[in-house]
Amino acid sequence: MGLFYPLELFVNWLVYSVFNLSSKTLFGEAINFFIYDSIKILILLFVIIFIVSYIRTYLAPEKVKKILSKKFEFFGNMTASSIGIVTPFCSCSAVPLFIGFVESGVPLGVTFSYLISAPLINEVALAMLWGLFGWKIALIYLVSGWIIATFVGYLLGKLKLEKYVEDYVYKIKIKQELKEKKKLQKERIKESLSEVKSIIKKVFPYVLIGIGIGAVIHGYAPENLLTQIAGKGNWFAVPIAILIGIPLYSNAAGIIPIVSSLIEKGLPLGTALAFMMSVVALSLPEIIILRKVLKPKLLVIYFSVVGLGIIFIGYLFNILI
Repeated sequence: MGLFYPLELFVNWLVYSVFNLSSKTLFGEAINFFIYDSIKILILLFVIIFIVSYIRTYLAPEKVKKILSKKFEFFGNMTASSIGIVTPFCSCSAVPLFIGFVESGVPLGVTFSYLISAPLINEVALAMLWGLFGWKIALIYLVSGWIIATFVGYLLGKLKLEKYVEDYVYKIKIKQELKEKKKLQKERIKESLSEVKSIIKKVFPYVLIGIGIGAVIHGYAPENLLTQIAGKGNWFAVPIAILIGIPLYSNAAGIIPIVSSLIEKGLPLGTALAFMMSVVALSLPEIIILRKVLKPKLLVIYFSVVGLGIIFIGYLFNILI
């Protein structure tokens, strides 16, 4: 009996008794899927976003830069990848963060570990993966993303690519922020609840759209359709999935429910993970924005190495699972 078994019983009662829909019809299955997953994901979003937001209250930007500037080599990459998981990130913040880290003396490779980890692994993605696939798959995604961020950042650092960063980045001196104000526990809780409200308000419409599309796929798509097109026997499925994912600018909230339904219809887990990672970490808007601070050669190297890391993860899980 799972954690959400009472919710499953409630939704079954609501759909099949109150709404009087048949569990044997495709429409009934689709409505059940939509309501159950929407409520379950909303609960997980609230819990996980609150926990992560509370941790964030201890990680002011200046403190993060100070921590990372004192770390060297591989340990620095590990730390940066870990901090990236629990700190806020969006495309619009990529450039100022990059400049701030470089100006503070954070090694380039360590900075890249953070820039990969922060958008790739976030609380919304983890909550939805847990809700749709279970905690084991959510943990696999977290560990996979962390490994990619750590090793890619370390590799880029070893290549000594500083000369391919735009020259103006090293000339900027960012104004130091004021000393961090200590917060009371009630302030941290209030701030965390406010963050929960803000994030859910932003992403839940995408959640509903994604689950809606997923419900249609769940109820109506032919069985084994994707097994024939992109099954484990097709060795080009993983890179093709990544190439399809790159131009699709979406957040985790919109894409994960769709992928969940595709997996149910036969899409291998490794191919699905690769697709999700490419949508989140290799989007065209991200490429355009990072071009402001990276010269073309470094931009190509950065996205190529990240892409290879995602391909490796995709093939690995297709083989193991």
